Amino acid sequence: MTMYDGGPEPGRNDPCWCGSGKKYKKCHWACDERLQELFEQGEEVPHRSLLKTAADIESIKRSAAINIGVLDYVGEKIGPGVTTAEIDQWIYDYTVEHGGVPADLNYEGYPKSVCTSVNDEVCHGIPSSEVVLREGDIVNVDCSTILDGFYSDSSRMFCIGEVSEERRRLVEVTREAMQAGIDAVRPWGHMGDVAHAVQTVVESHGYNVVREFGGHGIGLEFHEEPFVGFVGEPDTGVVLVPGMCFTIEPMVNAGGASIDMSDPNGWTVRTADGSDSAQWEVQLVVTDKGCELLSW
Repeated sequence: MTMYDGGPEPGRNDPCWCGSGKKYKKCHWACDERLQELFEQGEEVPHRSLLKTAADIESIKRSAAINIGVLDYVGEKIGPGVTTAEIDQWIYDYTVEHGGVPADLNYEGYPKSVCTSVNDEVCHGIPSSEVVLREGDIVNVDCSTILDGFYSDSSRMFCIGEVSEERRRLVEVTREAMQAGIDAVRPWGHMGDVAHAVQTVVESHGYNVVREFGGHGIGLEFHEEPFVGFVGEPDTGVVLVPGMCFTIEPMVNAGGASIDMSDPNGWTVRTADGSDSAQWEVQLVVTDKGCELLSW
């Protein structure tokens, strides 16, 4: 028999397709039965290859320990006068010294180990010795780690010295919106629940969510399905299933939602109107009770 994702269904007493070594009936059988029913009802359901096993999650956590640690390290050292090239070197050195590989480095030609997006830069700011952080700046530091073939990913906003109330509020609201998205994750809910929760917080404060970029599945690859957008309606989108691992990373503009992707470097994205932008990112896995944060 063909399953909801087009693959074959194991016999109930056969080894589960996930590689756990358990019999199918003791492992993913009940989950697959529910997914099959939802699929037949017209719901969008994830491919089973996107469901991480307990062993996968433990390996991702080991990768995430490096990613969390390096962002903690950046938080201890960042400040006025630091160049974004220095941050890139900190990320590279820390990651390698702890046995990992910076996932950003050489990814689709990206030249650095981290993305550093300052003020009106929405994402993918390239570290440079010419970019010096100054009092009042806000900067997103977005890094990802590979350890033993498993991927982790998270980012944080940093306020450089004393920042304006407007910038501080943008940073805080963006984090609040990310948390609302986390709180909306529940097994057998929908990705639209997450999007709606984020969008509601953002727009209630007069800001706008970037549409073109969002979160993504991650774990065995850097970027997996599904795309995690932050504009949507409840009870829509892909069904959230225990074992799904993805990021929640809203990019929030103080002005309009439109972006400018014309930078000659081919990477850096800015707000179209020159307004400030902020982003926070966590990586999580859907559980039977809600979700568990893996990297932050």
